[in-house]
Amino acid sequence: MTELKFHPRLGKALARPQRKVSDTGKSSPAQHSVWDALPASAGTEARSESAKWSTSYLNRLRVSDALISVVVVAVAYLWRFGPSPLVGSTTTSERGYLWVCLAIVLLWNIDLEYSRSREKRVFGIGVSEYRRVVQSTLRTFGLMAMIMVVFQLNVSRGFFAVALPLGILLLLTGRWLWRHWLGAQRSAGKALSNVVVLGNPQDVEYVIGHLRSNLSAGYCVAGVALTTLASDTELKQPWYGVPVLSTLADITDVVRKTGAEAVVVAGVLPGGPKAIQELGWRLEDMSTELVLASSLTNVAGPRVHFRPMEGLPLMHVELPQYSGAKHAFKRAMDVILSATALLVLLPVLVILGAVVRLGSPGPALFHQERVGRNGETFKMIKFRSMVVDAEARLAALKGSDEGAGVLFKMSKDPRVTRSGLWMRKFSLDELPQFWNVLVGQMSLVGPRPPLASEVALYERPAHRRLLIKPGITGLWQVSGRSDLAWEEAVRLDLYYVENWSLTGDFVILWRTFKAVAEPVGAY
Repeated sequence: MTELKFHPRLGKALARPQRKVSDTGKSSPAQHSVWDALPASAGTEARSESAKWSTSYLNRLRVSDALISVVVVAVAYLWRFGPSPLVGSTTTSERGYLWVCLAIVLLWNIDLEYSRSREKRVFGIGVSEYRRVVQSTLRTFGLMAMIMVVFQLNVSRGFFAVALPLGILLLLTGRWLWRHWLGAQRSAGKALSNVVVLGNPQDVEYVIGHLRSNLSAGYCVAGVALTTLASDTELKQPWYGVPVLSTLADITDVVRKTGAEAVVVAGVLPGGPKAIQELGWRLEDMSTELVLASSLTNVAGPRVHFRPMEGLPLMHVELPQYSGAKHAFKRAMDVILSATALLVLLPVLVILGAVVRLGSPGPALFHQERVGRNGETFKMIKFRSMVVDAEARLAALKGSDEGAGVLFKMSKDPRVTRSGLWMRKFSLDELPQFWNVLVGQMSLVGPRPPLASEVALYERPAHRRLLIKPGITGLWQVSGRSDLAWEEAVRLDLYYVENWSLTGDFVILWRTFKAVAEPVGAY
């Protein structure tokens, strides 16, 4: 018996057989009869649709970058000469700057294309796009500076001092706006590329779950090819709605009829490396990418390096860094930004303190002992958002715990004051923690600062969260906060601890502004 499921990405009915894979790895007759009914044009239509949106998005980026580069050099030019060239005749010096401006615009846009900052693989996800934009901008202005020196051209350093930072700022802002728009499109099921996931059911299920929960990656699972399958396997999440189309033996037909642009290999294939090599050859003839889902699920790209060796390419995974120059830069960033925040937010802090005092009896600030780096304890400062005897009332509320693991969670905690409700929602109660950052007890970005009672219940892996300073914000803060399960919160913190970078910190700080403006899981 075969169940037909409607797949909105292709607009066609895809087969989802109840009887999926035989012991020999060949498709059953029921699979073939329904599989063959799928129009051969479905895959062509899917690839054509993907090519249209990617080309359209690429052209938008090109136009946007070109306009921004023109605006940047125009601003720098007007800053150097003022509005006079616009209303009168230009001097020789001004005409020379016009040629410099034109050269910068041309070189800049050529380099943005050359550096693959508009590559489809970096659309809408990760920091590679931003990094390539910054590198391209620095390279362009560096090259122009060398040309100025070699040819002894007299160009004001102030011109570059305005154009360079303004160019980086506007380009990154433009890319962020386009990424925000693309993310909305992908959340609505548009601008996605079809992929086929290949492997055993456990590994395939893991990959499907992550691709579905991270649509910003731009992948839509159009089909699954399984290497093995037990007869009593249930059709449950995340399988429901995913067409289990065929086996490894029929992967060519699966790719052709789904229009998949990539095949994601989940786990190890029967036949080992040779099977992957042969699969790559088959996909090469179809202009389809081969993607290997790494088993190093909590190792970020910057830590992974490949060393080419004939017949045996080696993948090196760098050791996590818990001290050194990068941490010195992180500390310097913490001091500068926290001191600036305390100075700028001083009037806001005074007003919030008064609101807390007027809203309920007790002090404005709440001091609580938390566990920091290497298990050292410190007094974390917050605006008081609960009644004064909140900790004494905790035992009576244990039966209403909505959390998991060692955390106590309660969406409608009766101990929270009226002002505490909206302060918690927008994380305003955490602003005094900038002082903890300034004195070195916390960092701007890091794992969530735990209570000593929580640390006492940690299992072995969770203790690794204490290898670096806790943070005011972090992956936990920007990924759902209290809505996250305990295991997911630990996974995110461990991922950050072992893979943190200065670029990643800036990205998390940027995402924090969005999390505060659109709070999710804040209670």
